[in-house]
Amino acid sequence: MYLFEEMKLHDYEQVVFCQDKASGLKAIIAIHDTTLGPALGGCRMWPYETEEEALRDVLRLSKGMTYKNAAAGLNIGGGKSVIIGNPKTDKSEALFRAMGRYVESLNGRYIIAEDVGTTEQDMNNMYLETDFVTGSTARAGSSGNPSPKTALGVYYSMKRTAKEVFGTDSLEGRVVSVQGVGNVAYELCRLIREEGGELIVTDINEEAVQRVVDNLGATSVGIDEIYGVEADIFSPCALGAILNDDTIPQLKVKAICGSSNNQLAEGKKHAKMLEEKGILYAPDFIANSGGVIAVADELTGYDEERTITQVKTVYNQMGQIFDIAKEQNITTVEAADHLAESRINQMLNVRRTFLQTEKSSICKR
Repeated sequence: MYLFEEMKLHDYEQVVFCQDKASGLKAIIAIHDTTLGPALGGCRMWPYETEEEALRDVLRLSKGMTYKNAAAGLNIGGGKSVIIGNPKTDKSEALFRAMGRYVESLNGRYIIAEDVGTTEQDMNNMYLETDFVTGSTARAGSSGNPSPKTALGVYYSMKRTAKEVFGTDSLEGRVVSVQGVGNVAYELCRLIREEGGELIVTDINEEAVQRVVDNLGATSVGIDEIYGVEADIFSPCALGAILNDDTIPQLKVKAICGSSNNQLAEGKKHAKMLEEKGILYAPDFIANSGGVIAVADELTGYDEERTITQVKTVYNQMGQIFDIAKEQNITTVEAADHLAESRINQMLNVRRTFLQTEKSSICKR
């Protein structure tokens, strides 16, 4: 990868490579855009096969956070971080405290949170070294684990998607196929089942699958079978790029709405393929914004009731995306991008006016 060419192409502001020999930390922080405020995004820990794979992932994810935060109406920019390592075997207090010190060195330009492979306890350890961390349990006012709020946002997005396709937002009797049943997806499955929906699930983790089968009455299928099952809604809740040239032709659903990031392998191309196949796609960065809405609320003093109310507004936001797509005859992905980019551009214009502050470096003579 030619890093500076990639940064210039997608207008990334900053990429920070972090190494600590004592703890074994190898991490990358990517700050995509801070027009709306400090960059906020989770820290993913994953055993990437190559360093370039980790770099590509953090770049893609950080840009996604810019769009997610902007479209959600939050006054924060987009960033992300990844730690190269196995979350089951490579964690230590020292590793996360070292990561916290790197976050602290950015002096508030990046605010870290949980993501795949990290937990509240990991945030607690980083909080020992920096205040620029959310989702911890170490201090009063923390939102804690964002997974339930992410699931709640996906649930309301799914209801609005169902209304668009079936004429009612009720999930009672609807068959939902779910790929990946981790923390977010389990809570989503619980909400769907509570409303009377039927579940077909898969995951590489057999214990996670059995939990949903035993507790929620789900039907399980093989990893590769999930794409071809007949269902009303497909919910990708694992890793990204699973909607591609090979999988889209297999789908037998009317809509897609899930929690995973970057579900489309190639955004515009595969969004168009889904549209041509008659499948309504709920853009992932709108559907899964509940978690970041929760952790962003910490920045002004966390309030549970206020957060839940705001997460539920994802329902109306998804409806707005569908309306824009129909009015402008564009895909839902293009409509979501348009919504986010419009807000960023508006704020760029608003902030052109210079404001004198105590931190201004202009000399007074």
